[in-house]
Amino acid sequence: QVQLVESGGGLVQAGGSLRLSCAASISRYVMGWFRQAPGKEREFVAAITSSGSSTYYADSVKGRFTISRDNAKNTVYLQMNSLKPEDTAVYYCCGKDRLLYSGFYYSRNEYNYWGQGTQVTVSS
Repeated sequence: QVQLVESGGGLVQAGGSLRLSCAASISRYVMGWFRQAPGKEREFVAAITSSGSSTYYADSVKGRFTISRDNAKNTVYLQMNSLKPEDTAVYYCCGKDRLLYSGFYYSRNEYNYWGQGTQVTVSS
């Protein structure tokens, strides 16, 4: 059983930056970040393969967010720059064992481990 613990959320003004962290024993896991705004479905934000060699982003965050990982520190990061009010949501870290990974990095059904979420609020 893998436990994922997110941190780093908070309140920031539009145009500002935040870095989210997800701590867990994840060296062999494909990792992702999803977010869910009030009244909306949980949506894909970014994903990274177990080695870190490939990264994927939603169009809405491409060029502003960067996903990375440090397997030695058992941590995945989401650096969020140029934040917009529409980025306001609860952000969730998730993971899937690379041996079971089907390639659908953008689908929440791909991942079987989830964190509890961290709130990000961007004020205008």
